Amino acid sequence: MAVKWTGGHLSSILCLNVNTEGLVASGAERGELTLWDGGGAPAGQLQLPKADDVTSVVFSPCHPSRLYTSHGETISVLDVRSLKEPVECFHVNEEEINCLSVNETDSFLAAADDSGAIKVMDLENKKVSRSLRHSNICSSVAFRPQRPQSLVSCGLDMQVMLWNLQKARPLWTTNLQECETEKDSPQSASQFFNPPLAHSLSVASCGNIFSCGAQDGKVRIFRVSGVKFERELEFQGHSLGVSQVLFMPEAYWLLTGGNDGKVLLWDVSSDVGKQQKSPAKSLQKRKASTRRDGKLNKEASNEHAGVSPKLTIEHGEKVNWISCAEIKGSKRVLVADQSNSVSVYLLPDP
Repeated sequence: MAVKWTGGHLSSILCLNVNTEGLVASGAERGELTLWDGGGAPAGQLQLPKADDVTSVVFSPCHPSRLYTSHGETISVLDVRSLKEPVECFHVNEEEINCLSVNETDSFLAAADDSGAIKVMDLENKKVSRSLRHSNICSSVAFRPQRPQSLVSCGLDMQVMLWNLQKARPLWTTNLQECETEKDSPQSASQFFNPPLAHSLSVASCGNIFSCGAQDGKVRIFRVSGVKFERELEFQGHSLGVSQVLFMPEAYWLLTGGNDGKVLLWDVSSDVGKQQKSPAKSLQKRKASTRRDGKLNKEASNEHAGVSPKLTIEHGEKVNWISCAEIKGSKRVLVADQSNSVSVYLLPDP
């Protein structure tokens, strides 16, 4: 059963984030921003200017009291110790921002928007250092842990891209639709009706493994090796689009949320974890065993790998955002949906 956190919003909650001290931030439609303590009580509220939807909230990894928020085309920097008007505002995106990501040294902030642009802010000099681009709406962007100059992105152009801030062009690009066609799967025809529009990304704490959730209900897991990445695993996660993916801090536990109203917990450590010990050797081995002429064989699909969820939460509402927090000594998943409350579920111990 879910515990409901109520009283913080009047509108639908769109995004969540948790800082290193356990403080939770939620952003909602119409410019609503709320802070919650670990017990689920509102600890602060703010109405952002123009009443634009708050689409992303991200705490600084170095300064727990610093919160980056996106609303409309604006990025606002807030001090949660005194939740009043923004400390700073940046207007660098031309269209509505969908996702923010800050690197682990708090030196760069990436903002992905509806035009397909990713504006990367140099936070020390307070200016745009790079403008990266997708050909359609860029839905998600994420810096890689342990690699502060590297990030991955995905969008409704069905592209997944790897970037380095020293270059304006992507280091590597994968088109999810082309990958499906390559497999010569009987399901390929369904790609025309349910294309793999990419909605969400999450990078594991190792920095080399990342996941992508798409409109076709599939979860794809990639491994970065140098300046490229390869698909490591793919499985049907949800019966409708996968709106959210989130790697938990420990090992390779992955949370996914879908338009089918389910939140699922997957343990993919047996598929990707073992190979972290010797990335170079394992990559060669993997290439030999799962790729023929650049095509992925069926070993990478859940039909053969036997990937099944460790936990299924029948949330019942389309999932807007998921986050993870430790509350009273136990891991919990926080879920935002079309309602104005946060749902909190207990997770099993690793």
